[in-house]
Amino acid sequence: MIADRRARLDQAMAGLDERNPDLVAVVEAVGDIVRRGGRIVTCGNGGSAAEALHLSEELVGRYRTDRPSIASICLNADPTAITCIANDFGFEAVFSRQCESLLAPDDGLVVFSTSGRSPNLLAALEAAGDRGATRIGFLGGDGGPAEALCDVSIVIPGPDSAAIQEAHQFIMHACCEQFEPAPEPDRR
Repeated sequence: MIADRRARLDQAMAGLDERNPDLVAVVEAVGDIVRRGGRIVTCGNGGSAAEALHLSEELVGRYRTDRPSIASICLNADPTAITCIANDFGFEAVFSRQCESLLAPDDGLVVFSTSGRSPNLLAALEAAGDRGATRIGFLGGDGGPAEALCDVSIVIPGPDSAAIQEAHQFIMHACCEQFEPAPEPDRR
């Protein structure tokens, strides 16, 4: 069981190695948004919602060291907004409605999806495009229709959602790494 789990993670990470230019582009896009004073807005469903929340908290709080807080909001973190919007407009609009009110051209929307097919994420990407925000995808499988709606994306191939999310977490931490001071050299 553990060996099989590890083999699926290794396969996902090998897929990431094959897409190094996309990885670099995603990390640079996040950095560009922050450097120009924009806000990173994240969203996802299920386990990908947890990843979206994780990225936002690492940016607002801290990753490894104390540094200035980075503006970030996770759209799936507010259950009152989600239930209000779902009730009044339908679940497909839970993220796009928030994008309409929160995103500006200097901002970036980061979506997490293991399939790239969730209607609410597709609607959010369209709304972000309408607002002139940069659209970034942490995607899986074949990227689904979300890939075409993103300005930049990384697609982790394969059917294993857990392995895709584990690779996404590596990328998320690579995004955070760029905002950290250089590590002190080991002087032992």
